[in-house]
Amino acid sequence: MIEIRKLTKRYGDLIAVNEINLSLKEGDVFGFIGPNGSGKTTTMRMIATLLPPDYGEAYVCGKSIYTDPHEIRRLVGYMPDFFGVYDDMTVIEYLEFFAAAYRINGPSRRKVCEEKLDLVDMAFKRDAMVNSLSRGQTQRVGLARTLLHEPQVLLLDEPASGLDPRARIEIRNLLKRLGELDKTVVVSSHILPELADVCTRVGMIEKGILGTDGYVHDVLRKAREAITLQIRVKGQTDEAARLFEQQDIVDHVTIDKQETINVTLKKGVEDYSDLPQLLFERRFRVMLFREEEVNLETAFMELTKGMQQ
Repeated sequence: MIEIRKLTKRYGDLIAVNEINLSLKEGDVFGFIGPNGSGKTTTMRMIATLLPPDYGEAYVCGKSIYTDPHEIRRLVGYMPDFFGVYDDMTVIEYLEFFAAAYRINGPSRRKVCEEKLDLVDMAFKRDAMVNSLSRGQTQRVGLARTLLHEPQVLLLDEPASGLDPRARIEIRNLLKRLGELDKTVVVSSHILPELADVCTRVGMIEKGILGTDGYVHDVLRKAREAITLQIRVKGQTDEAARLFEQQDIVDHVTIDKQETINVTLKKGVEDYSDLPQLLFERRFRVMLFREEEVNLETAFMELTKGMQQ
């Protein structure tokens, strides 16, 4: 659905996007992760044919951004971080205005607008003035506008920016719903936890360089040098810790203030199935046994170390 090859954009001596390569297929929900100014918006605007690259190529559904820009705009729904609204329109009038711009005419226009309002849970505001909406409601109406022409590809630039916690959760749930519609979605954010349970794939960009790209679980695994297990037993914490220290696959063991035993395995060790069995054989009463989670924030900091110089 999206194929990018060495896409590059310069502003004088500044390289905003530096030879990015990326391939996304139908149904991918791609989280574009990076700080402000890292090149996320520039990349998305080039994909949407709103900004010409200086070098490289990008294809959307097999169409080139150079030779088929008008066709790509029919295939893409682009939602910028901030967008203007018309103060003298109701929500339904606002959507019908843009539906007409997409040449959705006749009785189907009102039907399409009503369907998109239902999708983003904004039907209850259909007759409200656009300028009376909260920031979160405005974002949802903007997303409905982006979906009017049934785009195959969605480019959502910081859709949860500036939202309160409740509105952010609502947008996140909406993004999950979009992922179930088999559309290819690219969503950018500098707030990493927003993307953790929404995206199937993530890419980490820093200073215009896409340093890491892959499925979420693969990226998290790559960021972790070694597996750490968190274990808690009833009583006998010191005895259990000493038992783990004697195992060949264990690198080191620590105990925290909550009496949780943190067992870090040696690099490359993936199979630790003997350890819980060992506890049961020694009749320890196991209250907790799990892998320490690596979140996207930790992964980003770990995987972009060399790019931050």
